[in-house]
Amino acid sequence: MADIHTDSARLPQPASLVGTWRRFGAIGPVYEIIAIGKELPDGDRLMRVRVVESGEEVDYRLTGILDDPREN
Repeated sequence: MADIHTDSARLPQPASLVGTWRRFGAIGPVYEIIAIGKELPDGDRLMRVRVVESGEEVDYRLTGILDDPREN
């Protein structure tokens, strides 16, 4: 069984993601991570992102961000 403390130590800190760019899935729109949001009861965290194509700002789960590919 994986040690939860060891696994979480490998995850990037939310603050280190602010200002970086990702893409929703393999071919979805690009978004910029612009702020850290609240921690959720399930241990996940919301992050504020701006969709480049539309300029829309939305809250998106950190776990979703970590699954999305980085964009240059």
